[in-house]
Amino acid sequence: MSGSVRSAAVSTAIAVSILLGLGVWQLRRLEWKAGLLAEIDHAEAAPPVPLVDPPGRFAKVVARGSFRPGTALYGAEVRDVAGGQSRMGAHLLQILDRPGAAPVLVDRGWVAVPGAVPAAAGPAEVVGYARPAEVSGYLSADDDVTGRHFYTLNPAAIGAALGVGVPGVAPYTLVAIGRAVGDGPIPAEALPRPPNNHLQYAFTWFGLAGALVGVFGVWVRGQLAG
Repeated sequence: MSGSVRSAAVSTAIAVSILLGLGVWQLRRLEWKAGLLAEIDHAEAAPPVPLVDPPGRFAKVVARGSFRPGTALYGAEVRDVAGGQSRMGAHLLQILDRPGAAPVLVDRGWVAVPGAVPAAAGPAEVVGYARPAEVSGYLSADDDVTGRHFYTLNPAAIGAALGVGVPGVAPYTLVAIGRAVGDGPIPAEALPRPPNNHLQYAFTWFGLAGALVGVFGVWVRGQLAG
């Protein structure tokens, strides 16, 4: 075996080993993600657990308290509404005061904008999941604090705009799950689920390893024939 073929064989073996290792790693990620999705399915099928601080990971929780007057909006999203029409909308936000705990910002669901949606009032029970606070970036739209329309889901800033004083709201948003009632907000339908594409990624890495072996074999035959 010539020196060039030997060197190429070593380089190919190293590259193939790396590609196979990446494929195996993705299979392990697949197993981990499947377990995570099963955990979410179990939480969704089970009764909600009381909301605690900090909230549990991927938990379906319930919070009880009383809604404060005043609302804010978050984001901008086009959805199809009755009659097949498309409307621009946003998520309706409101503060829920909880006995013995910090007030929590609640995402009650999507509403068409412009539109008059009354604030919820009085005692309430909200079933949903906790969404971490967002941090604005260079590409984030500017919040309209005066108009109470926000594009970064920052509970501290939104809570302050809704009149929550020190020490402020809980550092997360409670996203309501359920069904719309009448012309009210359209809440989320289920707990969020991360995508599980690891099997596809594993096949990609294994395929690249096989292709590299094939290319190396063709190249070696050409070298030996020469």
